[in-house]
Amino acid sequence: MKKIYKSQDLDHVFEALANKHRREIIYVLSLQPCSISRLASMRSLSLPAIHKHIKVLVNAGMIIRKKIGRTNFLTLNRESLRGLQDWLMQYHTYWGSDLETLENYTQYLGVEETNNKGKK
Repeated sequence: MKKIYKSQDLDHVFEALANKHRREIIYVLSLQPCSISRLASMRSLSLPAIHKHIKVLVNAGMIIRKKIGRTNFLTLNRESLRGLQDWLMQYHTYWGSDLETLENYTQYLGVEETNNKGKK
């Protein structure tokens, strides 16, 4: 059964991944959970700046936040990446490269390749 993804959910994920710092945060969290203060020091970002990035990632459902005592820990929500991967895979071609696909399509339409040699 093919899972259908909400356009709004994907919009939030793409918006979150559009920023270099947020992609770096996702990478770090893909390796292991981390505290917010440690992430800020690793990325050389101020706490207010890292909190803005975290808010976007949490809203996109890409990370999970858990507070233990006075420390906030973050972990990657891998399910959001699975959804993104599934969405991208619908565009994966199983019958050849993009050029081969275009060639097959033009042959199907009966369009012949024009020879541009000698034209200026």
